[in-house]
This record gives sequence, structure tokens and C-alpha cells, in this order.
Amino acid sequence: MFDFMTLEKVREKGPLVHNITNIVVANDSANGLLAIGASPIMASAKEEMDELAKMADVLVINIGTLDGELVTAMKIAGRAANVAGTPVVLDPVGVGATSYRRKVVQELLAEIQFTAIRGNAGELAAIAGEAWEAKGVDAGVGTADVLTIAEKVANEWSTVVIISGEVDVISDGTRFAKVANGSALLPRITGSGCLLSAVCGSFIAVQDDAFRASVEACASYAVASEYAEIELERKLPGSFRPQFLDALASWSVEKTRAKAKIQESGEHK
Repeated sequence: MFDFMTLEKVREKGPLVHNITNIVVANDSANGLLAIGASPIMASAKEEMDELAKMADVLVINIGTLDGELVTAMKIAGRAANVAGTPVVLDPVGVGATSYRRKVVQELLAEIQFTAIRGNAGELAAIAGEAWEAKGVDAGVGTADVLTIAEKVANEWSTVVIISGEVDVISDGTRFAKVANGSALLPRITGSGCLLSAVCGSFIAVQDDAFRASVEACASYAVASEYAEIELERKLPGSFRPQFLDALASWSVEKTRAKAKIQESGEHK
């Protein structure tokens, strides 16, 4: 099912990815999108959200650094994107960490139809209402089954769920896939998950099947990180960051096909 040609579609079409994101990761997310051939716009003024919804090929909402004005802009942008038929991706950063974040995400889910939601296991567990010990914006620890969490959130909100971790889990509620790739250095650089959300958005923008787009995005991203680590003389995060950006820029479909470890199933039992 997965031919990994979505990356080539991104490079061919150069989708405009509207990011309402956090101040920690905006630069890295923009550069990462440019590296894969997408066209980022980082804009959060509520006054221009309606216009941008008509221009953008996808909207990516990231709640990493919240304030009231930003939340208002997110809601306006999300609703306008829904009206325009533009796909919307949510990255619920640290949603389980504070009551304010939980409230904001609940409001966003109630007002906006999301095409995909990408986060770590702790964040998706919080959305699913499953017990999990949050650790700030990190995944934390919990015993709930990740596949069950993915299925529950996907079906409740009619969306594709992407749960990042040592093994990524992707589901649309009826189809499931696991991607068992990725460098151990990825969690050691801030914003690697946020960039993945943006990359997933760019793939979704050019591929009608959001589940397929998400699986191919996760696999391409993870395998690229493995190649970046191989090229390093010193296996350290400061060296890894620019090497990973270069790996994304020089990435090929053939490399993903050769190394991707994907397990797919039609149902979760």
C-alpha cells in the first residue's frame, strides 16, 4: 500500500503550510518544511486567519506556548479552514500537563474538525481520558494500550491519530500501522515532534488519504533521522540537528523504501 511517493508530491507541489505554532520551534519547523520542499508560513494574527485559510493547503495548530490571543486565532483559523475545505492538523503539546491546556484542546476539538492529531502517548491518553502520568510536554509514563488510545481518539473525533514514540502508531479508527524506525537522538532535540506534525501536514496536503499520508510521513521522517545519525562523527544532539535538516533536504523515496519498518493491520484486537 505504501509506495512513499507522497514525498515526491510534496516536492512537486510545494504545499503552503500555515503554522500557528509555538515560539520554541517556529524556526526549526519552518526550515524543516523548506528542506522537504514545502512552503511554510508562520502566522498567528487573528486578523488574517480568514484570508490565510483560503490560501493555505493545510493548517497546523500547535499549542506549545499558549496565550488567549493565540487561542482565538487558532479557533478562527480552524473554523475558516473547515469552511474552505483545508485539512487541519493538531499538535496538542503537553495537553495533560495543565487544566488550561486541557480546556483549550477540548474547545478546539469541539469547534474544529481535525484531519489528524499528532502527539506523544501521554498527550493522546489525555485526550482519550485514559490514566497517564504527564511529565510536562514529554510523554511521561502510563499503562494504557497505545493502540486502544489511538483507536478511541480516532473514532471519537473522526480523525487520523499519530502517536509518536520509539514505535510510532497511526490509526484512522479502522486501519492501524506501526513504524519502528527513528534515531535515539530525535528526543534529544527540542521540537522534533512539532516538526513531525508539520511534515505530516505537508504530506496530508498533497495526499487524499490522510492515513496513508501520515504513515508515509512518519516513515520518511524516522528513516531520515537514522541516516542523519549514521553520518555523524559525534553522536551528540548539537551535531545531529543540522545533519538531520540536511538529511531531510537530500531525502529520497528509495532510501525510505529500503529501510522503513512498517507493520500494518486492518483492525485492533
